[in-house]
Amino acid sequence: MVLGLVALLLFFASWLGEKKSNPEKLRPYESGIIPTGSARLRYPVPFFLVAIFFLIFDVEAAYIFSWAISYDSLGWAGWLQISFFIFVLLLGLLYIWKKGGLEWGPTSKRD
Repeated sequence: MVLGLVALLLFFASWLGEKKSNPEKLRPYESGIIPTGSARLRYPVPFFLVAIFFLIFDVEAAYIFSWAISYDSLGWAGWLQISFFIFVLLLGLLYIWKKGGLEWGPTSKRD
């Protein structure tokens, strides 16, 4: 019944709605500024790295939070699992740090 009502409303909106189209209406308009150039910009790689790091450590936080809630019932096995998980994440963080993945901006070649 709901789908029928939605279909009926969409039909009436398209049938009774205004059908005039003009090129000005088809132009993108945002924040009161008329766009110039292409909307496809190239983002620097560090932005993507920050997003990936955020996702990794957000999942880590969710996992640690769920572990902390059930800490009493997991015992030593749960403690060993979370310790291994944190150890692997720290190894990954150290690897990224060593490879320069946390560096932002141009680096000097002078040493």
